[in-house]
Amino acid sequence: MTSRAAPTRYDVVVIGGGMAGASAAHELSLDHSVLLVEMESTLGHHATGRSAAMYLETYGGPEVRALTLGSRPFLEDPPEGFDRPLMSSRPLLQVARPGRGEVIDALHEQVRHLVPAARVVDAVAAGLLCPILRPGAVAKGLLEPDAMELDVHAIHQGYLRGLRARGGTVVRSARVAHLERSGDTWVVHTAAGPAARGRIVVNAAGAWADEVAVAAGAAPVGLTARRRTVFTIGAGHVTGSDRLPLLYDVDESFYVKPEGRQLLCSPADRTPVTPGDAKADTVQIARALDEIRAFTTVDARSVLTSWAGLRTFAPDEQLVIGFDPVAPGLFWLAGQGGYGIQTAPATARLAATLVRGQAAPDDLVQLGLHAAAVSPARFHWRTAAPSPPGRRDG
Repeated sequence: MTSRAAPTRYDVVVIGGGMAGASAAHELSLDHSVLLVEMESTLGHHATGRSAAMYLETYGGPEVRALTLGSRPFLEDPPEGFDRPLMSSRPLLQVARPGRGEVIDALHEQVRHLVPAARVVDAVAAGLLCPILRPGAVAKGLLEPDAMELDVHAIHQGYLRGLRARGGTVVRSARVAHLERSGDTWVVHTAAGPAARGRIVVNAAGAWADEVAVAAGAAPVGLTARRRTVFTIGAGHVTGSDRLPLLYDVDESFYVKPEGRQLLCSPADRTPVTPGDAKADTVQIARALDEIRAFTTVDARSVLTSWAGLRTFAPDEQLVIGFDPVAPGLFWLAGQGGYGIQTAPATARLAATLVRGQAAPDDLVQLGLHAAAVSPARFHWRTAAPSPPGRRDG
């Protein structure tokens, strides 16, 4: 009888090869031996690889804004091994329809101390900034002139290259079936049997992070996967479409972003779904086309291409970053929602710092980050399974 070789031991096993897992693995590999385990054959298949990512400092709540601002230095000047540039200029113009102008004012009040360049513009100025806006369609807008487009592929691949250069290991097509605690070590089991041992397991499994927690004998936090549909339309008669800002309805009914000779659009949907391979929602696409025609002079009646990805939210829609309060050595890195790309550098740095047993980085704290606000300990009372898809969004 042939005995099975003992699984290789690592300091850290990261579960999930999307942006969260890749960035955290890269940071931790500086002073830890790291294994990155991905259940799919392609890394970042469900969320990262389907993102139309932007860097938006006015987007999200206080913790997200702190992590976004804390990520800018890395994204502007990435370390060796990353393709450059990772960012390119694309201003954001959020607009409010007539009768909703106070929403713009309230948002500006929330962000102006952190994003001083953001400013409120009236309907006339909004039309000059975004000539496709239909006259009379908006009351006012909020301009974020320093918003950026992000090269998601370059960021993700840069993290993976850096991880491998530091001696990290990446394993694909290895879905985690069970996590067993043996002394001070986790034994990671896949369908093929024990695959690795790690002192710490980082749960960066995205929409499947609750499943990984249950596999470790921990309580889920109640994550919900939500579908985000994206589609492209022809730019048609739009002159200088490549110079348009990202146009976003502040009530989140649609957005439009230049994409070469096309316009990349979304109904900004967030429909709860079972984790899996998300498909575009044709009903939401039809609704978004109606909204786009109402707000703009773009008279699109059909789409060129469409797809969908997953965005995963905790019940309070905050990120979940920190050690599980009950399961020793299980570290959560989940619930990124739609903010995972733009916050990745700072989030990975925060995660690596906490894994090392240190306090949150001073620069992030000064930007307004409260580690307790994103800690999974806030869900320590949750012992039941997460609420089923279909509950009302927060």
